[in-house]
Amino acid sequence: MNFNFIFVFFCAYLLGSIPTSYLMGKIIKGIDIRKYGSGNVGASNALRILGTKFGVTTLIIDIAKGFFAVYLGKFYLQNPPTIILILIGLFVIIGHIFTIFLKFKGGKGVATSAGVFIALAPIPVFIGLSVFLLAVIISKYISLGSILAALAFFITELIINIHNSFDSTELLIFAFVITLFIIVRHKSNIKRIIDGNENKISFKSRRN
Repeated sequence: MNFNFIFVFFCAYLLGSIPTSYLMGKIIKGIDIRKYGSGNVGASNALRILGTKFGVTTLIIDIAKGFFAVYLGKFYLQNPPTIILILIGLFVIIGHIFTIFLKFKGGKGVATSAGVFIALAPIPVFIGLSVFLLAVIISKYISLGSILAALAFFITELIINIHNSFDSTELLIFAFVITLFIIVRHKSNIKRIIDGNENKISFKSRRN
């Protein structure tokens, strides 16, 4: 593996490691978002603690991290094979979840994963996003929406592969791994949903 690949993987990890919601909390509100709500450094907690405007801004930036890591990697490496783009996506997601800037404790990877797959598999992402919005509107649980969106995304990618005689096996495997990882990262949320203790979405900030 040549230096260009290593350089792109490293840059993807650093891009993913940018702790958007943490920075938003510090710069905009002067708080450490890890001490409020779920304590998670992700868009859902930003929405819960910082309010709709900053929460949505965080979501967009986290999605953009995943998308541009793959897009810029593709441009810099001049249309590399799919497996290299998948590895770039994996590194940016790992960066978001295990950010070097916060002692390797970051978000759950949903938004950044969505950005990666917008670049790699836009149709399944659109289906997953539709499921996410519907689930959140009905249940008011962002965590449930994220889990169902990940499942819908994988199922759609699986159907597309079956229809195309599994011509994107690497992408399907990657989709399965990320979907499984997202579900595992939400295991505490699943328990709270079952117990009836999960926080519902709020469009108001808890801090002024």
